[in-house]
Amino acid sequence: MGSGFYAQLRSVLIAHRCILARQGKGSHEVWFSPITQRTFAVAVTVNSRHTANEVLKQAGIDKRF
Repeated sequence: MGSGFYAQLRSVLIAHRCILARQGKGSHEVWFSPITQRTFAVAVTVNSRHTANEVLKQAGIDKRF
């Protein structure tokens, strides 16, 4: 599993019905958001609160870490 904010970020994404679309390159995953109807990349090694918040913004989720 990842480190830092990944576990919390994954829980929030799942709670908002985001779907893990596929494994990306290296330590990244590609997720799909039903809110924005777009895909976005999530690093399994998210160590920065700012990066985690940016992922939530791309997914259309208002929550912040």
